Amino acid sequence: MRSLPAFPDLRSFLTWAEGSGALARLTDPVDLRHEMTAFELAALRAGGPALRFERAVQADGQPSPIPVIANLFGTRQRVAAGLGLDVQQVPEFGSFLAALRAPAPVEGMRDALSRWPMLKAALATRPKVMKRPPVQQERLPDLTALPVQTPWPGDAGPLITWPVVVTRPHDTPPEAVQRYNLGVYRAQVLGPDRLILRWLAHRGGAAHARGWARAGAPMPVAIALGCDPALLLSAALPLPETVSELTFSGVPRGARTEIAPARTIPLMVPARAEIVIEGWVHPGETALEGPFGDHTGYYNAAEPFPLMQVSAITCRRDPLYLSTVTGRPPDEPSVIGEVFNDLALPVVQAQIPEVLDLWLPPAACSYRMAVVRIAKRYPGQARRVMMALWGMLPQFSYTKMIVVVDDDIDARNWDDVLWAISTRMDPARDVMSIDSTPMDYLDFASPREGLAGKIGIDATTKIGAETTRDWGEVMALDPAHEARAAEILSKVLG
Repeated sequence: MRSLPAFPDLRSFLTWAEGSGALARLTDPVDLRHEMTAFELAALRAGGPALRFERAVQADGQPSPIPVIANLFGTRQRVAAGLGLDVQQVPEFGSFLAALRAPAPVEGMRDALSRWPMLKAALATRPKVMKRPPVQQERLPDLTALPVQTPWPGDAGPLITWPVVVTRPHDTPPEAVQRYNLGVYRAQVLGPDRLILRWLAHRGGAAHARGWARAGAPMPVAIALGCDPALLLSAALPLPETVSELTFSGVPRGARTEIAPARTIPLMVPARAEIVIEGWVHPGETALEGPFGDHTGYYNAAEPFPLMQVSAITCRRDPLYLSTVTGRPPDEPSVIGEVFNDLALPVVQAQIPEVLDLWLPPAACSYRMAVVRIAKRYPGQARRVMMALWGMLPQFSYTKMIVVVDDDIDARNWDDVLWAISTRMDPARDVMSIDSTPMDYLDFASPREGLAGKIGIDATTKIGAETTRDWGEVMALDPAHEARAAEILSKVLG
């Protein structure tokens, strides 16, 4: 299935990107405070390359000896490449992931042999322990050695934006990596040896923290910076709660995940990351985090989140620091979200077979609105699809608006969607509204924090008991006439 080689670390991926013309080295000094953000967003909006800042200027005015990598996944092509795929192969990989979640029964030896790629993927999820991991070749004195960005003018301070935070449940030994959780939670730098971890209550890291707190014990935490692309993307994927992102990353990488025991905490860490920050989160110890610019395009409020006490920082020789910036789309997370949209579609179709396409518009913060194209067969079907989606995955519980359209509508074309809404929807009949449902507390439009309404718009042709009127007939030309006109006009118009 893979069309690209396995990338065991960030460096190998950057080497591939540079050879493909998808990496630019910037030798001019660029300030880590606010200025670097302008470079990242300009490159992303132009569909440009990943950036390597050779002279990232720190708060003291001196360039950092550690280069900064940014805009790594600034195009759909590079997100797909991080999974070892061409963009055209993403839907196929999504079908493969759907089959891994719920494999069909094997029917005979021929069928069993055809499943070999799936078996190989399952074997790739078994991590490999390294005795001399590259990430422990050297140590850094403290957090001030890292070239951490302050992305936006209203931000409270330096913010680690691409951390892969590694945690485990209290009742498991360090070797039980199949129980680990990896999450991308932003981390505010408070001082040389203190960080604030912003994990929301429904995330895996927060669930682990509650278990350690109930036991009255400090929780070991590792923050891996500059991981290989498969591990980075796995940490961001909406995987089932029972699946460890650490072990799963072997599937998109096409090779086993290499791990090693941390130096100062009882935890296994990615062996080929660029940098690993080790430390402890003590029960009840919090600090005020924020405000920071968020993916909504607004600054979020300052709130208390867990405090992490750093015990060690290990790194590779000549380490790289990976960064990104979040803000109103388009930003790097929204580009990743576009690819994840295509990965999720087969999973949705496995549960709701009448779904032909699903689009989460990036401009709607990648998940707050969904347009669903269905093969409609019976009255009320559009509403059933809406309710099924809201209850299917935790991520869809934050989708405020769902628009359902027929199979003759392109769900990813706003002109088509608006035409369907304008001609197939009656506000009094075809709008479903629900109150007091879960919502991202960063949604300032919500009347209550964490609770909001939802709206479903049935923009499908009404059939059966849905209407008492004869429905209009859609106008269309004879395809043969259209083809002949196109052929002749192409000669006339050049």
